[in-house]
Amino acid sequence: MNSAHYLILHDTHYHYAAPVSLAEQLAHLWPRPSPWQRCHARELLVSPEPTRRSDGLDVFGNPLTRLAFERPHDELRVSARLQVEVLARPALRLQDSPPWEEVCLGLSYSGKELTAGELEAARYRFQSPYVNLKQLFSDWIDDCFLPGRPLLLAVDALMAKIFREFTYDAAATQVATPLAQVLEEKRGVCQDFAHLMLACLRSRGLAARYVSGYLLTQPPPGKPRLIGADASHAWISVWCPRQGWVDFDPTNNLIPGREHITLAWGRDFGDVSPLRGVILGGGSHDPEVSVTVMPLQEALARGL
Repeated sequence: MNSAHYLILHDTHYHYAAPVSLAEQLAHLWPRPSPWQRCHARELLVSPEPTRRSDGLDVFGNPLTRLAFERPHDELRVSARLQVEVLARPALRLQDSPPWEEVCLGLSYSGKELTAGELEAARYRFQSPYVNLKQLFSDWIDDCFLPGRPLLLAVDALMAKIFREFTYDAAATQVATPLAQVLEEKRGVCQDFAHLMLACLRSRGLAARYVSGYLLTQPPPGKPRLIGADASHAWISVWCPRQGWVDFDPTNNLIPGREHITLAWGRDFGDVSPLRGVILGGGSHDPEVSVTVMPLQEALARGL
C-alpha cells in the first residue's frame, strides 16, 4: 500500500461553572495539506452556533478557524470529523545528510545571503514560549552530536536517547512544566519530549519545529478499538539543506510515516494547540477531550 485512509473524530466539550458572556476561540483542527497528506472530507460542528466564523491561515501557513461568541452560554462543544489520506514518504538515507556543524554554519548570520529554505528555517532556530535555549540542553547531547557526524544521524541518535532514558508518564508534567525539570526527572508525555528535543536542537543552532497531529494506535490483542480513547500527538521536524524538513517522533523512536497525521506546525505547542482562546466569565472549567483515529474501512464497517 502506498497510502492509508483514516477517519478522525476530535471532540472538545467545555462545561463552565458560570455563564460565558463573550468568547473568542482559535481552532487548529483542519489537517495541513502537504505532499504526503490529503484531506478528502472535513466537518466542524460547533454548539452553540458562533456569532462569527472565519477560515484562513495562521502566520505559519496552518489552516485556522476563528470563532466568536457574543451571546451568553454555559457550555461549548467543538467537534471535528475528518477523512484523511496519508501517503508513503520517500525513503531516507540519514547518512547522506551533511555534517551538523555545516548546517549550523549555513543557518548563521555570517554575512552571506541566505537561501529561501534557510530563511524559512531560521524562524525555528530561536527560543519560544515553551522552548528555552540553554547550554544545559546542548551539553546533554554531546554523545549524539559527535564532530563531523551527518546531521540526520545525530538527530536520530538524539531521538533514541530520549526514548531510551525517559518514561512516558501522563501525571508527571503540565504544559508549563519547565524543560529543565523534565530533563532532570526524565518523565513526561509526547509534548514534553518534543519540546525537549527542540530545545536541544535549537541550543546547537539548528532549525527545528513542533508538529501537532494524530497517531494511529492499536488496541490490545483481541480487543476492539475504543471510540474516543486516542489523543492528540506531537513530534518534531528538523531542517536539512539536502533533504528538507525531516520528521522525528521521540515518544516512539521512529521517523513518522503513514500512521502519523499532521495537523499543524509552529515554534511550540502554544502556536498550534487544537483549541484555545479567551473568554469573559465562565469561572473554573476544564475541557473534556476525546479523540478517535481509525482506519477508514474499519470506521465504515462500524457505521461511523
